[in-house]
Amino acid sequence: MPLKLSLKPGERFVLNGAVLENGDRRSNLVLQNHAAILREKDIMQEGEANTPARRVYFPVMLMYLDPQNSEKNYDDFVMRMTDFMGAVSNPDALAQCVAVSRDVMAGEYYKALNKCRKLMEFEKGRLGHVTDSLSADIRTG
Repeated sequence: MPLKLSLKPGERFVLNGAVLENGDRRSNLVLQNHAAILREKDIMQEGEANTPARRVYFPVMLMYLDPQNSEKNYDDFVMRMTDFMGAVSNPDALAQCVAVSRDVMAGEYYKALNKCRKLMEFEKGRLGHVTDSLSADIRTG
């Protein structure tokens, strides 16, 4: 099934590891086959992985963008997800963690990223404006 992207002027995205930028007009892009693609808003730099849920998202994003090197990022994902699940008592959030882990184990990294975004929203609702140094010490639930 083709994927259609509507791109804003100047919007950047990553396609199979290459960073591309749309021109000065809105345009549509149709991908006819499987490709690893992320919009600029979904791309996280390492320094932005500054909360527990964002630390889960980051290695999943790396596995999605570079599946040939997913093994080295998998260990980081497992460690971060274990930490996150140990700090969460909310049943819905824990179920979401399990779903993310299943997707990662199945190599469905894009699906896992979508579920990680839900974890980040959950975390944002619980932690609000709490700084990174405190967020690791707070139990959410």
